[in-house]
Formats: sequence, C-alpha cells, structure tokens
Amino acid sequence: MNRKEVDKVFEGYKLKPVQHKIFVEGQPMNYAEIGDDSLPVAFFVHGSPGSWSAFVDFMKDSVLLEKVKIVSVDRVGFGDSGLGEAETSLSAQAFYLKPIVEKYKKKGKKLILIGHSLGGPVIARMAMDYPELIDNLIIVAGSIAPELEPHEKWFRIPMDLFPIKFLIPAAFRASNHEILYLKPELEKMLPLWKNIRQPVIVIQGKKDQLVSPENAAFAPKMLINSAKVDLVIVDSMNHFVPWSHPQLIKNAILQSIKP
Repeated sequence: MNRKEVDKVFEGYKLKPVQHKIFVEGQPMNYAEIGDDSLPVAFFVHGSPGSWSAFVDFMKDSVLLEKVKIVSVDRVGFGDSGLGEAETSLSAQAFYLKPIVEKYKKKGKKLILIGHSLGGPVIARMAMDYPELIDNLIIVAGSIAPELEPHEKWFRIPMDLFPIKFLIPAAFRASNHEILYLKPELEKMLPLWKNIRQPVIVIQGKKDQLVSPENAAFAPKMLINSAKVDLVIVDSMNHFVPWSHPQLIKNAILQSIKP
C-alpha cells in the first residue's frame, strides 16, 4: 500500500498508522506504528512476498488497540526497505530488525513478535539471537522445519539469474531469492531452538498448501526449553491466516499479554 491507499483505508478513523524509516548499516528499514505508547507492543513480521500493510486490518481493530500498540515492518527487500534486494540470511534479517524492536523494548514494555509464513523463522531467529528483547512469540503458518521445505529449485534457480530476475516484479524477485536459500538457513537454526525460553503460540491450518502443516509438530519437538508451547490447529484453514482467521491471531496476542 502506498501512503494514499493507507490514508483511504483509514479515512474516518481517529487513529492512523505512522510510518518511519531508519538505516541500519546503510540498509533502509521501514515500519509503521499505531496506538498508545504506554501499552504492550504487538510487532508483526510479514511473509514472502509482503509488506507492513499485510496487517493493516489489525491496526483498525479498536478492541485490540485498547490492549496493545501495533508495529508492523517491511522486511529487507520488501515495501520501502530496499524493494527487490532480498537478504537471504535469517540472522542478518534479525539484525536489521533489532534496532526497531529495541526502540520499543527500551521503554520497558512487554513485546510480542508475530511472524506469518517466512516471518515465522525470522521471529524465531530474533528470539535466538536477542532473547532479552522478546517476551512472547506467535508463529503463524511458519516455515520453520528445514526437512519440510519443498524442492523448488528447478524453477527458482532460473528465476534468480540475470536477466530473468529483472523481468519479474521486484517483490517476487526478492521473494524468490530468499526462499531459494531458506532451507540451509533453517538448518543453521536447528541447534539454536533449545535456546528459546519464551512462551510460543503456533497457529497452523491443515489445508495449508504453501507451508506444510507438519511444521506445527516440529515446533514442540524443538522448543524443549520454552516456558510454554501452545498449538492452535484448524482443520479447514489454509495459509492465509491473517486474512481468513484474524481472530486466531488476535486471541493469541491477548493471551500473550496476560500477566
């Protein structure tokens, strides 16, 4: 969504999201925030492709905004965070998110990370690398198990080569590039899952055709030191949980902010 589209969506609303851009070692990072600074923070991380505006409907939820401040980020390579130039390293993605997350955590508030699809392993990596910044994780249809990653290189490799990659839209170019290297990145995380101690909620649909539903079973096997792992499995649900079943994410956020 461009700024005019955002203004139209929030026409008539008292609160509207405000976008900010910072530079982390030269990398632009764009994010939007809405809500009361005194509240806990629900920090959304989108999938691939995507942008901060994937979660714009949550920013319009008056009940949710009474309980949390909402922040949503453009990951590297998407939206206004260097569109088209993806970052394949999940550790680097976590590094670029750190200053934004740190900004809110410095205020002493509870911080919940919500990651959809490829945003799932990104927020898990955040908890592995910067545990002091994270209080709770909500993984939504997350691609977290390396052995469940599909073998798609037969078409992803050609799409990543010059000049073909410049013939496809920038967001899809970035998406193809990061997904191409996702499996080895997930393998690097395998010995680190035991370091996650925060409570985790995993939301997964059994009709998901983009991320294997078996990823949900992977989570409790790996999160052996987590304070608590809750699985929310819906038989009829597909991959697009934020739009088809937003109430599940809302309930998970409200559960996460309880004392």
